[in-house]
Amino acid sequence: MSSVRFFQEDVNYSLPHPRKTASWIKEVLKREKRPKAEINYIFCTDKYLARLNKDFLNHSTLTDIITFDNSNSDKSIDADIYISIERVAENATKFKNSFNDELHRVMIHGILHLLGFKDKKASEKALMRKKEDACLSLRK
Repeated sequence: MSSVRFFQEDVNYSLPHPRKTASWIKEVLKREKRPKAEINYIFCTDKYLARLNKDFLNHSTLTDIITFDNSNSDKSIDADIYISIERVAENATKFKNSFNDELHRVMIHGILHLLGFKDKKASEKALMRKKEDACLSLRK
């Protein structure tokens, strides 16, 4: 059985429908044959995420998401997924997307990385976008 939890660090944000969102993510994991998962989403500021990016990944750029895979086996997923609410809001405007849709895309993007999907090459990005769209279509 999967567990999906939501937290905040350094930001005043609460996910509008946490149970519905958690059910959707669990459904994606189940369809990907990874029903055992412990996923923590931590919503934060650009500043908080930039600090993590520098400290843990030695990157000095802003990002919308950092996924830490803490899994000990291939049979289950254990992860902390940090998401900058500021970056999501800015990207939603930039891509002419609703905040909620952009947030869900970023949330599932982190899950897809945990499932082994990459996005460095153009072909990988195209597949990642296709998978994101498929996952987003499962929302109720």
